[in-house]
Amino acid sequence: PRNPDRFVELAESICYQQLAGRAAAAIWGRVVTLFPGGITPESVAAMPDERLRAAGLSGAKLASIKDLAAKVLDGTVPLDRIARLTDAAVIERLSVVRGIGNWTAEMFLIFTLRRLDVWPVDDYGVRAGWALIKTRTEPPRPRDLEPEGDPFRPYRTVVAWYCWRAVHLSRGQP
Repeated sequence: PRNPDRFVELAESICYQQLAGRAAAAIWGRVVTLFPGGITPESVAAMPDERLRAAGLSGAKLASIKDLAAKVLDGTVPLDRIARLTDAAVIERLSVVRGIGNWTAEMFLIFTLRRLDVWPVDDYGVRAGWALIKTRTEPPRPRDLEPEGDPFRPYRTVVAWYCWRAVHLSRGQP
């Protein structure tokens, strides 16, 4: 089960970026133990950088998580009311945080806010799954995949889930 706290979800997403799942899980596990009272923007802002680095966070990930905490605390990223914003506004707000781009914001929309009309064309799994479903040899480029989602509005997230599932099944994964 995933943590329902939006700040924790985003911090964890930053930790996992561009790392193998097991390595990221190990680092994140060490980060979590630094916060016996829970991971909050306040506790992250107060945590000495050296302790977070010792837990395994790279300098870039540390800077990103600290920036997220600062921007939540100053109201730039209004996590308490972000669910009321449009998808585009959520992406715009989250993208001002160092280390959060379109992909992370779209995953937040899908998995945390449970939005049903997100079409994450930059996600390789979605592109690879689309190629499998359409029996193509190569995944489409993001710009080519973008219009392919239009017929599925307002449920493009569901199509993305099918794409991810197609990749898992092609690998013999349950």
